[in-house]
Amino acid sequence: MKRSFGARPVAYPLPVFVIGTYDNGGKADAMVAAWGGICASEPPCIAVTINPAHQTFANISNSKAFTVSIPSVRYIEETDYCGMVSGRDQDKFLTTGLTAVRAEFVGAPFIDEFPVVLECRLSGIHEIGSARQIIGEILDVKIDESVLDADGKPDLQKIGTFAFDVMRMEYYSLGPVVGKAWNSGRKFIP
Repeated sequence: MKRSFGARPVAYPLPVFVIGTYDNGGKADAMVAAWGGICASEPPCIAVTINPAHQTFANISNSKAFTVSIPSVRYIEETDYCGMVSGRDQDKFLTTGLTAVRAEFVGAPFIDEFPVVLECRLSGIHEIGSARQIIGEILDVKIDESVLDADGKPDLQKIGTFAFDVMRMEYYSLGPVVGKAWNSGRKFIP
């Protein structure tokens, strides 16, 4: 039997993205966003949902650009901190020691220590209740060579990213490979 929890923002796993932006003065900021994911293939786009009260929303609205840095478990404390304080009040890069690097294709910073980075140009903003869904066209993906396998493809185990559980307010690492996409279900195809 399943228990009802009512209408809640629950999906598993929730990603842990760190959104990089510059403010009007050129100061780098980083905000954690868990409401997000790929939303289109052609052109490649990602969606993240942000409360318009956040500094990051103002930064994206003004600059029309942002990055999505995907952290590894090694940087869980720094990542969590970036989700706890506002860029209006704290210099998150100075406090954590993380390195802000200007993106190659957009006017936004990414976090050098994180293994995966998406450089995004603002494609649209959609009002959804009290939040705003930010759609970014992915202009480039950068992946640290240290997390590539022998075939030159990203290895999720080497990336070492983690997920967020909104019900328990906890982070979880991802486990081993359990199947092959477009292959594991072949037994059901006549």
